[in-house]
Amino acid sequence: QLHLVESGGGLVQAGGSLSLSCTASGPSFNTYSVAWFRQAPGQEREFVASISWTGMATPYGDSVKGRVAISRDNGKNLVTLEVNSLRPEDTAVYYCAALRGSDSDYDVIGTYDYWGQGTQVTVSS
Repeated sequence: QLHLVESGGGLVQAGGSLSLSCTASGPSFNTYSVAWFRQAPGQEREFVASISWTGMATPYGDSVKGRVAISRDNGKNLVTLEVNSLRPEDTAVYYCAALRGSDSDYDVIGTYDYWGQGTQVTVSS
């Protein structure tokens, strides 16, 4: 069982940056792949980024590519998402999720076993 808690969201002006954290509690965090998804009001949940358990694979969603970076510190049970050049359309609740096993479907919501409660990011124009 893995418990995930997101933090770092808030209100930021367009062009600004945020660092979102996903902190895990539970055993063997270093064997889980972790992803960030986001969901804006009235829209479907969207893949943002993921990082494999080794940290070697870090695919990004098309809408954020070039503006985000995902990293992990297994010693701290922590995954961080740095988001730069924020736009009003980045406004959403950001969720982290974890899976154990094959992460070939890293951008598929149903692949993930554990989810956090989300953190709100609001970007003002």
